[in-house]
Amino acid sequence: MNPLRIGTFNLLHGIAMGPAPTDPDLLRTAAVELGADVLGIQEVDRHQERSGSVDQTAEIADAVGAAHWRFVPVVHGTPGEERGWHEGVHDDGENTDGPTYGIGMVSRLPVLSWRVKRFPAAPFAIPLVVPGPNRPRIVRIPDEPRAALAAVVDGPRGPFTVITAHLSFVPGYNVRQLRAIARWAERFPGPVLLAGDFNLPGSLPRRITGWRALADGATYPSMNPKVQFDHVLAHGLRQDAVVSSQVHRLAVSDHCGLSVDLDLD
Repeated sequence: MNPLRIGTFNLLHGIAMGPAPTDPDLLRTAAVELGADVLGIQEVDRHQERSGSVDQTAEIADAVGAAHWRFVPVVHGTPGEERGWHEGVHDDGENTDGPTYGIGMVSRLPVLSWRVKRFPAAPFAIPLVVPGPNRPRIVRIPDEPRAALAAVVDGPRGPFTVITAHLSFVPGYNVRQLRAIARWAERFPGPVLLAGDFNLPGSLPRRITGWRALADGATYPSMNPKVQFDHVLAHGLRQDAVVSSQVHRLAVSDHCGLSVDLDLD
């Protein structure tokens, strides 16, 4: 059978980086281009005016023909707006009419079960360098609540697990979150694949977890990638399972997409 593609993509809620206007169709096109069978997504909007008031997880699932998908809100309201937002703990978003923001996953393969692990925000803001169309700028940004979403997937040789997460940008907090997710993953069927934006560069995620890194390539900023913040790690995967990996420069977001093709047959 064809290799199975696992992907991760920080959407930046679908903002276009080039001259084209931000449009939900650009996000759909980017998802199709990435071509993942199971895709973890971060910085995802649901019913936000700034991104066309669409459910971005549902839009991506429809675009790639994925019958199984889940959105997990970490914020109710719009991050960064003066009117404020509050934490979306213990809420799957289905009964929320207002705007939410979080992480998600879409899968072309059947998902047998979903699980969520949540982390509180760091209690302070830190200055970050934010890419812009002309030049980077330094902005003091408060942390957000964080979450990891696990899907137990019905694969070609039985169940396996894919986890996606968007970790804190606060040093130390992201390390503790990643270690906690690795421990949490021990309860799920293997092999386990962890795909997401960890806000940790290069080889750090591999060294922190002891897991195998499946892709090596700069993913941020997408206009001129210099550092790898987006990763796919594996635990319990046989050595010869990796067919290839690819960094995808797409029409939306300040992150590139990342994919790994696997032979799980």
